[in-house]
Amino acid sequence: MSTVKASRYQSLTSASLIALIFLCLAWEGWLAPLRPGGSWMILKGALLLLPLFGILRGRRYTYKWLSLFIQFYLLEGLVRATSDHGPSQWLALAETILAATVFVGTIMFIRSTRHNPEKPETTKNRP
Repeated sequence: MSTVKASRYQSLTSASLIALIFLCLAWEGWLAPLRPGGSWMILKGALLLLPLFGILRGRRYTYKWLSLFIQFYLLEGLVRATSDHGPSQWLALAETILAATVFVGTIMFIRSTRHNPEKPETTKNRP
């Protein structure tokens, strides 16, 4: 695939990851924290800062481990979207959508930047 597609996937992943960071920080800090006044769950947003610079720079290795790491956010969003009520339920749904977008973006970036050496032609009539 072309580098144009890879840069599109990089932009999609970067934008979704930044939006997910802001959502997690706002959710657990002010919008609907587990405890009034905020909770330690705000650190889940801070953990997403670890892969941010690698994603922004297009480092393939960061995309690989982020594709595994983001599944925890997808799982948490799904669980809280089905178990919480009120604004927390809607925020969990937004987290699920953003985490799924990050996951798809990472997978597509990895696939578009994969080095695929050409296979040598084999002879059909081998003795």
